[in-house]
Amino acid sequence: MATAELAGKHLVLGMSGGIACYKIAELTRLLTKAGATVQVVMTEAATQFITPVTMQALSGRPVYTSQWDARIANNMAHIDLSREADAIVIAPASTDFLAKLAHGMADDLLSTLCVARDCPLLVVPAMNRQMWQNPATQRNVTQLRADGIQVLGPDSGAQACGEVGDGRMLEAAATYEAIASFFQPKILAGRRVLLTAGPTFEPLDPVRGITNRSSGKMGFALARAAQQAGADVHLIAGPVALETPWGVFREDVQTAQQMHDAVMRAVPDYDIFIGVAAVADWRVDHVSDHKIKKTAGRAIPAFNFVENPDILAAVAKLPHPPFCVGFAAESGDLEVHGEEKRVRKNVPLLIGNLGPLTFGLDDNEVVLFEAGGATKLPRADKRTLAGALIAEIAKRLPDTSLIR
Repeated sequence: MATAELAGKHLVLGMSGGIACYKIAELTRLLTKAGATVQVVMTEAATQFITPVTMQALSGRPVYTSQWDARIANNMAHIDLSREADAIVIAPASTDFLAKLAHGMADDLLSTLCVARDCPLLVVPAMNRQMWQNPATQRNVTQLRADGIQVLGPDSGAQACGEVGDGRMLEAAATYEAIASFFQPKILAGRRVLLTAGPTFEPLDPVRGITNRSSGKMGFALARAAQQAGADVHLIAGPVALETPWGVFREDVQTAQQMHDAVMRAVPDYDIFIGVAAVADWRVDHVSDHKIKKTAGRAIPAFNFVENPDILAAVAKLPHPPFCVGFAAESGDLEVHGEEKRVRKNVPLLIGNLGPLTFGLDDNEVVLFEAGGATKLPRADKRTLAGALIAEIAKRLPDTSLIR
């Protein structure tokens, strides 16, 4: 993550009772690593699962558990603790605590804090599948959403009780992503973004193929940044070993033809297309059904290549194309090749970089090519750079690129 992503943010992290309290230790570490200050407030039930000492060590601040705590001069912890907060996050949020919030109950420090707040409130539910599915819980969650409270999750999967289903708390990393997303300006609210990312793999036989060194990190970072900016994001990814960004719909493909077909199926529903993937220009005209064996005395195999479809150009040629953004990874003469490619593909914006110097790395340096000239952005980690690129794209969107 970009280390200063939440710099200057102050969060009250409220913990109600549940076995998922163990995940909050890691969440606290992620939040503080991202620059946030974290004030932990625990219910009595939460202290049965993890100690205040642990949470104090991780947050670097005293932990509050009682509304009668006299460490605050005016003895009004339920008022003062939230006044400097940018948000209150309840994680885990138990069935009982969701019910308290829905009905405005204030019978302990944490619930009173939530009732007396001026800042946004986010809750991260964690409970057994039957407790989550209970009609009363669903009514309470509906009420919380109607009251403007952000409900993050829950996830589905194996639960501590041994059952499987909805109600499992989001993992710490996913919860962090949701919180980070909450604080980002929604400059793409109402937009629908289609992206490609990663390499493609063109098979020669069942075990071998032609690919490239693209890691997919830049494309995945852009998908994350677009989602954080409020867009509905569809990510079409080649073969990469990366986690799907929070809130992003991901579709996996392997070959250039599969990526082309997936893009052309989806693109009518989107108003922005960002082609980040490093797509193979050629594929073999015939893929062997069996592994090509190396045998003594046998001639070295020769392959005939055919051209793969040009995805970016195909999208740009549509009768009513979305706003198209291309990427170009060059090995030299970026200024010449970048602008030439932008004109040839007929796209309003092309982002160029020297691919061999950035493939697989966590940082990048790019140049923006458009009709008015070229603009170089400073080198930065790919997440920071992705946020800057999404801001640049948002500034260039015509009014007519609203959802079609």
